Amino acid sequence: MASEDVKASESAVSTIVNLAEEAKLAREGVKAPSHAFLSICKSLVAGGVAGGVSRTAVAPLERLKILLQVQNPHTIKYNGTVQGLKYIWKTEGFRGLFKGNGANCARIVPNSAVKFFSYEQASKAILLLYQQQTGNGIIAMSATYPMDMVRGRLTVQTEKSPFQYRGMFHALSTVLREEGPRALYKGWLPSVIGVIPYVGLNFAVYESLKDWLVKANGLAEDSELSVVTRLACGAAAGTVGQTVAYPLDVIRRRMQMVGWKDAASIVTGEGSSKTRLEYNGMIDAFRKTVRHEGFGALYKGLVPNSVKVVPSIAIAFVTYEMVKDILGVEIRISD
Repeated sequence: MASEDVKASESAVSTIVNLAEEAKLAREGVKAPSHAFLSICKSLVAGGVAGGVSRTAVAPLERLKILLQVQNPHTIKYNGTVQGLKYIWKTEGFRGLFKGNGANCARIVPNSAVKFFSYEQASKAILLLYQQQTGNGIIAMSATYPMDMVRGRLTVQTEKSPFQYRGMFHALSTVLREEGPRALYKGWLPSVIGVIPYVGLNFAVYESLKDWLVKANGLAEDSELSVVTRLACGAAAGTVGQTVAYPLDVIRRRMQMVGWKDAASIVTGEGSSKTRLEYNGMIDAFRKTVRHEGFGALYKGLVPNSVKVVPSIAIAFVTYEMVKDILGVEIRISD
């Protein structure tokens, strides 16, 4: 019993010392390691939730955009945003509108978590903001790229096409088996190049608009801006970034489809609609796309993409800050 009492006393003393040390750190403005780790976790969770919620909300428009990007120009099925959504609803039902969204969320949740958190860390050193955030964006995109490639193929499948993939994991294993590991990174180069203008302009425009509105309205800080105002800033930022990088997105999608023998809506070359168009790299994909379909082909799906970007980016930014408020994270983007 004496031994147990001694151990209990030592434990109590240890607890008091730890609490005192944490209190001292708090008074000195220094976070305890556990507190700092918890704050990081909360920030990552907020970023992941923001990405998942925003992408799910616009999943039908995202799927239609991809279908338009890779559509066979000789057998048009999707002709415009409204008609395309109606066609998907009629032929595949409600679930068809969200096809590929599971794989998209599996990709975007960790991607968004890293992107938002790394932005906050980079913003502490404002002179390195653009360079650091762009680098972190590329790392996050590269780490989750196989999921994006698989999502693109799942999205293109229709009820009438010969199903090659039964789901996300089946698609991954099938691509690895039939096309090799490198196939999971088809279209990676245009994606990397696209991150630079997209991420840079996205955050730069968002922050610039907020700063301008704060000064124009005589506010003390941008946290005083309304949710609607921040929605508008996020929408404008997303539209600018997406539009500049859009041709690279089209090329990425087309390169992802190369080598898929059972694809239903693959873009094809001249002549027979059964002829598959192959690309020998990004430059070759640009050249053949413009030569066979004209410069406008680089902007196929831009309309549903623009409609998608407005709510998607806006919801992501606002959801991120709202979740962080709920979780009690001290640092916000608007700080």
